[in-house]
Amino acid sequence: MQIKLDALDAHLAKGLKGLYVVYGDEHLLAQEACDRIRAAARSGGFTDRSVFTVERYFDWSSLLGASQSMSLFGDRQLVELRIPTGKPGKEGAEALKTIASADNPDVLTLITLPRLDSATQKAAWFTAITGTGVALKIDPVERAQLPMWVNQRLSQQGQRVAPGEEGRRALTFIAERVEGNLLAAHQEIQKLGLLYPEGVLTFEQIHDAVLNVARYDVFKLNEAMLTGDVGRLARMLDGLKGEGEAAVLVLWALVEEVRTLLRIKRGVAAGKPLATLLRENRVWGPRERLIGPALSRVTEGALEKALALAAKLDRQVKGLSGSTGKRGSEPPPNPWDGMFELAMTVAHSGNPAPAPGRPRR
Repeated sequence: MQIKLDALDAHLAKGLKGLYVVYGDEHLLAQEACDRIRAAARSGGFTDRSVFTVERYFDWSSLLGASQSMSLFGDRQLVELRIPTGKPGKEGAEALKTIASADNPDVLTLITLPRLDSATQKAAWFTAITGTGVALKIDPVERAQLPMWVNQRLSQQGQRVAPGEEGRRALTFIAERVEGNLLAAHQEIQKLGLLYPEGVLTFEQIHDAVLNVARYDVFKLNEAMLTGDVGRLARMLDGLKGEGEAAVLVLWALVEEVRTLLRIKRGVAAGKPLATLLRENRVWGPRERLIGPALSRVTEGALEKALALAAKLDRQVKGLSGSTGKRGSEPPPNPWDGMFELAMTVAHSGNPAPAPGRPRR
């Protein structure tokens, strides 16, 4: 049985099941979900706790023994199984199916896993434990959801932002500072609770207190490009450079998006349905909603020029010297400026030059 994270408390209030599976890469939310299950288990009399972490040469028989036996003191027990790789192996798969089929009211099993691909979610061992147990998929908090998430966390500690534009500005400021680093975001929000009393927080208070702890994912660059969010695009590129991300990887991510847009643009011009082109180019999730507006903003000629610039940047980031064209067509000396120019082809079509006020490195 699958339940959503926001339904967990209501579920636990109705009574505990014998098996829980928490999976996903948002560590803060996964840890909080596990803490709530543990607290409910303690209240339900599961006071004896055993923890197993699957590593190489893990002894699955020890786990099965713990899940089938009573505590020496007769207490009900919580058995936690952590599989950091998400791959239990053949022996582990059989053990998990055995656990799924067990019916011991004195043992509650909590299994934690990372984010799983679709093939793993269809595996027999996973369908067995989610079929008899309760599964919680921990989805990441996307950038668009982050201001609302911050607002909810503030309200839990009795604080809120000012109404109207000032409040929206404050939530946006926090989101920009903590994007991609939810654990640090949680800590920054807790810090606001320690620094200021309950009630309304001003933008100045938030600006003075919240540190820049954002961690950017190179594979989220496409979202900033497609939405035309120039400020976020500049922050992400500056952040990736500051974190030491390889310029080759960043360039590859940008170029792949430009190539995808060009293929879809040409397909639409040839009369193919957009939905078919999106499937053919493996576009889904948030990108599926963003591709349409981006296509209407950018021209085929601009995308072709962007790929020509990308070819020069590719030589540049790989340290290959030598002119590739006329002096006026050369990319900027700093390849990160060149990548910003490349991204701006999609983000702000018709004006690929760096936007005024862009943070300098």
